[in-house]
Amino acid sequence: MTQPTTAPDRRWWTLGAVCVATFMLLLDITIVNVALPDIAKDLHSSFSDLQWVIDAYALSLAALLLTAGSLADLLGRRLVFTLGLALFTTASLLCALSGSPLFLELARALQGVGAAAMFATSLALLAATFQGRERGTAFGVWGATTGAAVAVGPLVGGVLTESVGWQSIFLINVPIGIGAIAATLMRVEESRDPEAAGVDWAGLVTFSTGLFLLVFALVRGNAEGWGSPLIVSFLAGAVVLLCAFVVAERVQDRPMFDLTLLRKPAFAGASIAAFTLSASLFSMFLYMTLYLQNALGYSPLQAGLRFLPVTLLSFIVAPIAGKLSTRLPVRLMIGVGLVFVGVGLLLMAHLDANSEWTALLPGFLLAGVGVGLINPPLASTAVGVVPPARAGMGSGINSTFRQIGIATGIAGLGALFQQLLENKAAGPLARVPADVLATGIPRVAGPSPVAQHAYLQTFTSALNDLFVVGAVVALTGGVLSALLIRRSDFIVTQGREESARQEGAAAAEAG
Repeated sequence: MTQPTTAPDRRWWTLGAVCVATFMLLLDITIVNVALPDIAKDLHSSFSDLQWVIDAYALSLAALLLTAGSLADLLGRRLVFTLGLALFTTASLLCALSGSPLFLELARALQGVGAAAMFATSLALLAATFQGRERGTAFGVWGATTGAAVAVGPLVGGVLTESVGWQSIFLINVPIGIGAIAATLMRVEESRDPEAAGVDWAGLVTFSTGLFLLVFALVRGNAEGWGSPLIVSFLAGAVVLLCAFVVAERVQDRPMFDLTLLRKPAFAGASIAAFTLSASLFSMFLYMTLYLQNALGYSPLQAGLRFLPVTLLSFIVAPIAGKLSTRLPVRLMIGVGLVFVGVGLLLMAHLDANSEWTALLPGFLLAGVGVGLINPPLASTAVGVVPPARAGMGSGINSTFRQIGIATGIAGLGALFQQLLENKAAGPLARVPADVLATGIPRVAGPSPVAQHAYLQTFTSALNDLFVVGAVVALTGGVLSALLIRRSDFIVTQGREESARQEGAAAAEAG
């Protein structure tokens, strides 16, 4: 790998450009949630449209993250990073200009493509630019940036949506992105891997297409009918393509996803933890947002403020957990963290028509502590149990599992949510389509207090069941990761243990 000698001012310009780009792409994972009700009203979106606004971004990010890293090694990290910034910035403008749900979803998918290119090259650019103790400092700043983006996302989204409009959450990326592109072109030096072997096209096509078919079937299953030819064929196609992906990765010398890494129990445990955290708590944010804004009537800013106990507490606990991870077994921290998340979700599963948002607060607090406990040791495990040459792939696979968890979690929970609403609706509500009820618009039931109470009772009852399902996913992930992650699987060479800790803590992504 090339290691250019970089002037001091260029080093810190590189850190600034990378942190700005990372902040934007992670902010767009959380900032959109509180704007979804306003988007639905303005664009006349269905419930499945709201799911796709999030899933389109997560899917393209998950599908292309590892491929973008391979392209960057081959063509140049600065080049791919800059192209990613340009795509992300252009797509942000298109999102703001969207006049229909489909246009917005396609623009969000393009955003995810740009985000994958940016995220895949961020740590590689820093590693090629900084050496020694300065590298630890750079990774630390980058890690704090990732945590801050997730922590302030709901609040920033609430402020912009309420004061300017939902389009502003995307428009704000345009001038920032243009500035980051200019700084990158003028100040960031190019680097690449002279041993790069090219792109795993077979893996890319089978993985991305199979994942898309699976999520599409989950999102549209209720509307089309689970036994319909379309849904059955999509589910069957997803299974075939994902099996083909496994075969394609096993027969290649340099696959984008080295499946042999999963043979190491600790790496498999870290992947399970990443997936279950996203598929449980983070996937529930969409449904909690609908409850806070459309069921309880809070504004976007008020809803964003009420998510702060989760996001800020995770941000505060994370650096403490990073220090503790050098003294306590990481399996204990990750397992306990997921148990905290699971119990926190169970504490939220007691809503009724008369509940206030404070009924969620105990669960918010416990889940926030759990997320903070998980992220630093999880990231250090992903890079610490693989050979040094594969640390980038290890981190990338872990991030991919996070995004797959969000995409499949939102789709799967959404399918269950619609079915629960349909089963639980009674009286006048039984005549209201579940897709409409799922968006949480009370007025469909009429303006009377009795109808409003019936709507809230139906909505909260279905939401309680989702909390329980999310809790089961988190608790299962906690048990499996605690059983699988073993200290003996960690690879420690001279000076590597501290480096893995620093890089892992920096790579911790709360969302």
